[in-house]
Amino acid sequence: MKKLIIINGPNLNLLGKREPTVYGNVSFEEFLERIKNTFSSIAIDYFQSNIEGDIIDKLHEVGFSYDGIILNAAAYTHTSVGIGDAVKAIETPVVEVHISNTFSREAFRHQSYISPNAKGVILGFGLKSYELAIQSFL
Repeated sequence: MKKLIIINGPNLNLLGKREPTVYGNVSFEEFLERIKNTFSSIAIDYFQSNIEGDIIDKLHEVGFSYDGIILNAAAYTHTSVGIGDAVKAIETPVVEVHISNTFSREAFRHQSYISPNAKGVILGFGLKSYELAIQSFL
């Protein structure tokens, strides 16, 4: 059985409440239950933190034993050299995911420190971006 993990960064714990016109009105926990049922042949773990170092520690922890990582580092995507370096340092392939189309937002969101070391990037499809990332590992 394939083993994947979704790692979400800052403020994604507020999905369903935060800016519903951008991020929708479904909590990530509700969405996670749905995708676990949809992809029942895959073990899907989940981790969320608002703390940069916790995300780096989780990448180090799972980056040599999982089949894939789906990473939405949120705002850290555009600021964290450390998370980018962690993605480069591990063996497990990482798909960078964003709910919104970051290129249709502020100019600072057009830069990613993760993309150069990711297997691929999926953005702008809402929560469906995570499903597309899962499919990329099948």
